[in-house]
Amino acid sequence: MIYIMIALKAEAQAFVDKYKLQNYKNDNLSVIITGMGSDAMFVATTNILKKFKENDIILNVGICGANQNYTIGQLIDSRYDEITCSKTEVSKTNFSIVDMESLGFKNATKGVKNSFIFKIVSDHFEPKKVTKDKAKQLIFNKIDEIMQRIENA
Repeated sequence: MIYIMIALKAEAQAFVDKYKLQNYKNDNLSVIITGMGSDAMFVATTNILKKFKENDIILNVGICGANQNYTIGQLIDSRYDEITCSKTEVSKTNFSIVDMESLGFKNATKGVKNSFIFKIVSDHFEPKKVTKDKAKQLIFNKIDEIMQRIENA
């Protein structure tokens, strides 16, 4: 089973549409909407890990803000890029990449072999410009690449 931990319903809808999921799941995939923030992600991920089997895979997928060195729509893989977690939306920062959930996921999955964090750059620290439709489309456009990366990991 592949568990996809996502903060927002708009982000989750990309997977629902791509895989024609019923109630956010099928036989191989389950999308869990955690709510915003590191604490919400930690609690939801910890609960899912109680069902986790050895060959299962767990992902945190979502949008993030980044500086001008990153393009809107760029896929960020936490294995190669450092993501800073903030408790609130960030409009100005000294960091390269910022999101609100990755730290909670990372803390919950310590020691879990098949865990991955993928973020898609949605803005250059202008969170008010990101609509639900834009968030959904940005993620939808990267689903194939995300799935390819976990297959090759």
